[in-house]
Amino acid sequence: MNDGLLVFLATAGLLSIIFVVVIWQLAVTWRAKAALVREGEYRQLSERAVATHEETQRRLDGIASQLAEARAQLIAIEKTLTVID
Repeated sequence: MNDGLLVFLATAGLLSIIFVVVIWQLAVTWRAKAALVREGEYRQLSERAVATHEETQRRLDGIASQLAEARAQLIAIEKTLTVID
């Protein structure tokens, strides 16, 4: 074979390998960036879920205190009715 052809084939092979490696690394980088974005979205979702849970807990505590007041008033009314009878 011709030495020029061997050099050309070797260079073409080397450039092909470099091209494949570069494409592979770009794909890996793209997947890593996508994973980071997805993790950030999951983090925001979990933060909203925690905030919603805390707000719901505050509301439930308020309802529980109102219910306790209503029970106390009901007990007082029952005592008053018992005394009247």
